[in-house]
Amino acid sequence: MELGAFSVSLAVKDLAASRAFYEKLGFEQFHGDAAQNWLILKNGSTVIGLFQGMFPDNIMTFNPGWDQSAQNTETFTDVRELQARLIAQGLEPVTKADPDTTGPASFVLVDPDGNSILIDQHR
Repeated sequence: MELGAFSVSLAVKDLAASRAFYEKLGFEQFHGDAAQNWLILKNGSTVIGLFQGMFPDNIMTFNPGWDQSAQNTETFTDVRELQARLIAQGLEPVTKADPDTTGPASFVLVDPDGNSILIDQHR
């Protein structure tokens, strides 16, 4: 099952302080909007998102249709198909993508330890 690009979305208290910290670790901003309280940073192929005030906890994020540089991949499995496969395997998303739509959509799973996993398709 191909889930797409992977990143960790961090719920941060102070976007500027977090950005400065991760820049010292070699991360560079390549997407985002500080005025909207979110930034995406990259170090090699490692991607992290910094989100201030958007959600309460850290989230593992997968983006079907994107590579690690947020570039469209030639082929990908649509988020609705991924959701259907996972439901067929007995997993129940806490939020669901509407199966009757096309284009951007997302759903969220929670693993047995309470970690949120966002499957977020942008195209």
